[in-house]
Amino acid sequence: MPHLYLADRRMVAEASSLIRDFGVYAADEAAIRADRSRAVGNVVHFCRWRQLGRLVRLLETDLPVGTVH
Repeated sequence: MPHLYLADRRMVAEASSLIRDFGVYAADEAAIRADRSRAVGNVVHFCRWRQLGRLVRLLETDLPVGTVH
C-alpha cells in the first residue's frame, strides 16, 4: 500500500460516502472520477480522487497495514 495523505477530515467522510453508495465498487468509482478529472485537466481533483480511492481500499481491508509492533 503506498503512503496515504489525508488533506482533511472531509476525505474520510467522502470515502465513507463512496463505500455506502457503491459498496465493493467504491474504489472503482473513485478511479472513474479521477480519470474524468484528468481528462478535463483538473489536476487537483484528479489527485484528490486518487487519494480517496487509496483510502477506500485501505478502509475495505481487514489486514494490518504498515509496521506492526
